[in-house]
Amino acid sequence: MHFVNAKGILSAKNGMNIYRGCTHGCIYCDSRSTCYQMKHDFEDVEVKQNAPELLEMALRSKRKKCMIGTGSMCDPYMHCEGKLGLTRKCLEIIDKYGFGVTLITKSNRVLRDLDLLKSINAKAKAVVQMTLTTYDERLCRILEPNVCTTKERFETLKILRQNGIPTIVWLSPILPFINDTEENLRGILNYCFEAGVKGILCFGIGVTLREGDREYFYQKLDEHFPGLKEQYHRKYGYAYAVTSDNHDKLMKIFHAECKARGVMSDVGEIFSYLHHFPEPEEMQLSMF
Repeated sequence: MHFVNAKGILSAKNGMNIYRGCTHGCIYCDSRSTCYQMKHDFEDVEVKQNAPELLEMALRSKRKKCMIGTGSMCDPYMHCEGKLGLTRKCLEIIDKYGFGVTLITKSNRVLRDLDLLKSINAKAKAVVQMTLTTYDERLCRILEPNVCTTKERFETLKILRQNGIPTIVWLSPILPFINDTEENLRGILNYCFEAGVKGILCFGIGVTLREGDREYFYQKLDEHFPGLKEQYHRKYGYAYAVTSDNHDKLMKIFHAECKARGVMSDVGEIFSYLHHFPEPEEMQLSMF
């Protein structure tokens, strides 16, 4: 990893990325795409060492409270966070100034900061979003090799729920010819329902591939699934959207099961929930 002093930390939509790059090694990661203009090796994580100071300046000057998001590009709980603690420092600042937070991670390291998430959630709102793609633990170790397994993430979701932290699951991406099966879908859904998640985001049964991401993905297919790259080439060419033949069948199951369990599955509804900062009267009602 290497360190930089960033000029700013919050985007126009109040998102932040404390790190650039990742060490989780997921074979399908869109953040590897060249369109993001990363000027260093993906595994050589860039650390915005002044992120907490920048965030405090930004929040101090904001006139209206809002939700602060992190993790949309790079996981805030990758390996280096265990030593550096920058995500924790930023959560402390969010808590101090009474803002809300929503973060996306694949790591059970998020539980280290459960105390802060509970404090933020008591004053405003804290939502943890967690990606689940693969019910099979052996396959998970191939697709997402350097991060905790799906079962460990499921256990993390349960702990968050037990502590009153609302959770959203990203059921994405699902890889054609690899994990686009009814068995995989139902396994993940059962985890979600047992963990009491508030919503499940699924943009379709498939994956997106573009320059940078595609080359790494195909390299890993050659390594772990000999001959599958050629199958992708024949069917999809260089398409950006790679949709499974099982899309319609699996999406029908997905929406039906979520509706039966009272779990949000509409993309627009979930994003509206994530971006909504509760008004004081909403907080009062949530206490009863």
